[in-house]
Amino acid sequence: MAFATLNLENPRTGQMRQAPVGFSWTTLFFGVFPALFRGHWIGAIIQLACAAVTLCLSGLVFAFIYNKMYLNHLINEGFKVTGSDVPLEQVEARIGRKIPSF
Repeated sequence: MAFATLNLENPRTGQMRQAPVGFSWTTLFFGVFPALFRGHWIGAIIQLACAAVTLCLSGLVFAFIYNKMYLNHLINEGFKVTGSDVPLEQVEARIGRKIPSF
């Protein structure tokens, strides 16, 4: 289970997303499929390329870093946090980045 789950909204488009923070069990067990289902195409391509080079051993590494990659992707797309199940300061300390919020 992830450390926290953030609810995000893009103020320009109104899209809502949820982003888990912490270890990604879904990436560990299902590889590239979480990235595909979330529509994170760049993340999926990176994972596929690394899996091809390392004979799928890179999946162990991506289980630790994928949720942070996805959250950074959403922030770069303009999403802002609308809610969290833990204090936002704890999440920011965990990922090492300021997270924009409403």
